[in-house]
Amino acid sequence: MTERTPRLGRLRRMVPEARSGRSGETRAGRPVEARGGRPRRRGAQPKVVALGGGMGLSASLAALRRITGDLTAVVTVADDGGSSGRLRDELGVLPPGDLRKALAALCGDDDWGQTWSRVIQHRFQSQGDLHDHAVGNLLIVALWEQLGDHVQALDLVGKLLGAHGRVLPMSAVPLELQALVKGHDPEHPEAVDTVRGQATVALTPGEVQSVHLVPNDPPAVPEALAAVLDADWVVLGPGSWFSSVIPHLLVPELLDALTETKARKVLSLNLVPQPGETEGFSPQRHLEVLGRHAPKLALDVVLADEAAVPDRDSLTEAAKRLGAAVELAPVARTDGTPRHDPELLAAAYDRIFRMHGRIGPWR
Repeated sequence: MTERTPRLGRLRRMVPEARSGRSGETRAGRPVEARGGRPRRRGAQPKVVALGGGMGLSASLAALRRITGDLTAVVTVADDGGSSGRLRDELGVLPPGDLRKALAALCGDDDWGQTWSRVIQHRFQSQGDLHDHAVGNLLIVALWEQLGDHVQALDLVGKLLGAHGRVLPMSAVPLELQALVKGHDPEHPEAVDTVRGQATVALTPGEVQSVHLVPNDPPAVPEALAAVLDADWVVLGPGSWFSSVIPHLLVPELLDALTETKARKVLSLNLVPQPGETEGFSPQRHLEVLGRHAPKLALDVVLADEAAVPDRDSLTEAAKRLGAAVELAPVARTDGTPRHDPELLAAAYDRIFRMHGRIGPWR
């Protein structure tokens, strides 16, 4: 065992007393409303930490903010494409894009929240250097430069937006995702090559064998570790499996916290395989791949859309190997697109949190 274990013990004792979103209040100081319009009693909601990145994490956050005001997002920082990649290359900063998306997902449904959600997601269209940069990316990076503190800057953006929760990076250093891919070069389908960069891994035509991070022992953000250790529930997924979900398990300190925490853990599966990255994957294969990358991590619940599971027995067996039960629920939008419906996903999470017990006095 490394010296990280004592550090986690210290972190459990020094969990911040006041975190953005911990009080269960809105920007105006009113208790967050439960579904049905009734104010939630102070302290009567679970402390939830959601891990991921991109649109998958956004879907989870849009659902979770409907059922708890004590919500923290821990976001991957390996993006190297688009506006984030350009800012990362030019300024040496963390890629802000997935952090921006998480903040947008935590915006409320009122005029204030929806206006700011659109503003930070807005991309400039031009023939110059600003083309395709997102307003929120520039705002986040500007505050990083002004304040010199990743967490303080993101908390300030969240306060401006009236976000229903907190957003944290999983590491304080930019990470590079690398993958061993079989058949990345179509002319050599049996060859296994190292593919570098999250954007490239996500679009590879080959079969991803495994992924790792560079550096391979990056420092986790202490506030993220504290949130995991103090949580009632940790939610992992949905999202791009190799580039958004599994990377959290490759940060040693974060994996230690996920293993040590008394929080229950739910893994939310995707509705369909992702073209390129997980093409042809069954639901149970997603679990097998995750287990290979973090063999000591135990889960409590695997959530899947009932229409996306053709072989329930195989999924149940794969979940048992991770220590988890399977919960099937309709969580997809009804318009035929492979996207999660926030209300249906919120109902599924709420039921899981209530049916599978609790560790704290939130009920």
